Amino acid sequence: MPTILKNLTLADGSRSDIRIESDTIVEMGTISGSGIDCDSLIGLPGFVDPHTHLREPGFEASETVLSGSRAAAAGGYTAVCAMANTLPVADTAEIVEAVLDAGVAAGYCQVQAIGAVTNGLAGKQLSEITQMHQSRANVTMFSDDGICVSDPALMQEALAKVKAFGGVIAQHAQDPARTEGAQMNAGPLAIELGLTGWPRLAEEDIIARDALLAEQTGSRLHICHLTTAGGVEVVRWAKQRGIAITAEVTPHHLLLTEDLVRSYDPVYKVNPPLRTEADNKALIAGVLDGTIDVLGTDHAPHSAEKKEAEWGHAAFGMLGLETAASILHQVLADTGSLTWQLFEQLISSRPAALTGLSDHGQLAVGRKANITVFNPHEDLAASSISQSLSSNNPYAGMVFKGRVQHTVYNGTFTVRDQKLQERK
Repeated sequence: MPTILKNLTLADGSRSDIRIESDTIVEMGTISGSGIDCDSLIGLPGFVDPHTHLREPGFEASETVLSGSRAAAAGGYTAVCAMANTLPVADTAEIVEAVLDAGVAAGYCQVQAIGAVTNGLAGKQLSEITQMHQSRANVTMFSDDGICVSDPALMQEALAKVKAFGGVIAQHAQDPARTEGAQMNAGPLAIELGLTGWPRLAEEDIIARDALLAEQTGSRLHICHLTTAGGVEVVRWAKQRGIAITAEVTPHHLLLTEDLVRSYDPVYKVNPPLRTEADNKALIAGVLDGTIDVLGTDHAPHSAEKKEAEWGHAAFGMLGLETAASILHQVLADTGSLTWQLFEQLISSRPAALTGLSDHGQLAVGRKANITVFNPHEDLAASSISQSLSSNNPYAGMVFKGRVQHTVYNGTFTVRDQKLQERK
């Protein structure tokens, strides 16, 4: 039986109904017949996260593909890209195909594997990049995220390798020589708190170096989780040179600041670290002027054993999938610069294009029915998120304006009326 979403407002401001049959959008416009009333709600292409940690295989106490996919659906995502820092590392065709199959079995969203750049994330030798691309998983993005590919010759070799099939290298821009033992943003507060500082230059010089390598090779470079005002300037400079570079920002780096570290609560310990309000403002400006292309959650669940420890021993990372859209909506609204077209570009169409997910990022007749219906009028209490196996939620106690009303993945509701649907 077909499903009709009625009275949606689309990103361009137009009004439309959407008829779904099987897994496909078959009609848009004014459609006769009854359906699910979406008056005053925003109809968008399903959200795509280019930066997710699902922890499976190897760290299933923190998250599994199933639990992470459920969290993704609850947050409006119809596709997530799973980073390679699992155990074993996703550095072979066999492992990325296993990630693909686990996502299909879960059934809540498309799970696209990101392949490691180097074997075992060790930064010594390139992984099976071509084989992973040619596998059933069709990997197009590669990253050692969590670790920087610090060897410039190896980074250049990786960029040249992926150019052959239009792939992209996603860099965790962090010079390890400058960040050994780092615990928080470098500056007066780090000195006051007695914590080893994380200098901005460690991010900015790697971005500049890799931008020049991308220019030299003619290949595509993506910068993960940009955090500094200087980093925004370097990306802006690279784009002005015509370099094929894209950049990502996380919800937490748009919203939270290093001042939270005063509590020594490890829920605020994250890599790269929370910076200053001035950095946040520069990131928002980069979002608004197009320097920053996409929102990436960097959803990084950790078990209580790893996270609820003394600051120096606690794991880096925060939850992000269930709150990301609401935070983006809140941040854009607070600047007075909210447009649904920009919102959609940041969280759907640009991430889909970046990661090569052709079934996502566009609402049109004949395309897969991957749809998120967003309710800008109701609040999301961040303490209510519940789908992840982990609880390292830095937003507990906060309330954000706007939340996901429905998520439709391949024609099937994964979230309906704000409630996750159990898969049969």
